[in-house]
Amino acid sequence: MTMPDWAVDLTDLHAHAAPSLLPRHGDDRATVAAEQAVGFTTVVLKAHEGSTVERAAAAGGAAAGVYGGVVLNSPVGGANPDAVEVAARLGGRVVWMPTVSARTHKAGAASPELSVHRGFELAPVDVLRDDGALLPQWHDVLDVVSAHDLLLASGHLSADETVVLFRAARAHGVQRLMVNHPKMAFLHWNDEAAEALQHLDAQLELGILPDLLSDAEHASLSLTRGYPASLLVFGGDLGHADHAPPAVAVAPWLTDLEKHVGTDTAVAIMTTQSRSLLLP
Repeated sequence: MTMPDWAVDLTDLHAHAAPSLLPRHGDDRATVAAEQAVGFTTVVLKAHEGSTVERAAAAGGAAAGVYGGVVLNSPVGGANPDAVEVAARLGGRVVWMPTVSARTHKAGAASPELSVHRGFELAPVDVLRDDGALLPQWHDVLDVVSAHDLLLASGHLSADETVVLFRAARAHGVQRLMVNHPKMAFLHWNDEAAEALQHLDAQLELGILPDLLSDAEHASLSLTRGYPASLLVFGGDLGHADHAPPAVAVAPWLTDLEKHVGTDTAVAIMTTQSRSLLLP
């Protein structure tokens, strides 16, 4: 399938590359080149293993539209404000909450939509106390995110956990909030969380790999029926070697997006909305 005519100057907030403990299609430069070949001029590299900030710089950096961030899994110490500070000062733009280290991920590890992570385990990182409140150490992380105006992404926290985190983040002055692949079944999306997140002006991530791995009920594009289109952004989550690369996966997904929301809204989601969430 050919790319839609409007698919130019696109932004992808979520791309995976080698080196990784999971099989990837290519290294950072190859991954960026593959995304650029299908219309992406802004690409964010993500790695469950830690920071992609230095890797993004080596792949061309901001001058080439390549950005990184840090995932607060166990390899970087979980709630580690120093790791966030260093990532920010080196040009990072995104802080992801725990993914493979998240309790919700571990509880749902046998779920079909997490099949891409099978055989890859990290030590747990806790985010909430037993009473459901945010653990104190995360407030220091939120202060750094706020101070550097970074994008805070939910990682693999559940919908309800994300509401607690994002409420605290707003109280700390964090301006940029994104829920990663919210409809994936193991994250337990629900109407109450959706209402709370909308009230917080949290952006929801539409993605290609989640839609390849999920049934129609849990496809990210189903969010276009009930959440404001102005709060939708794009993070493809591509890169796993067992699933389609951008050259195969992007065009049909964009065509499907256009059918759901119309051309003008599809363009906004894929360009200005996603890029403005990432960059000052």
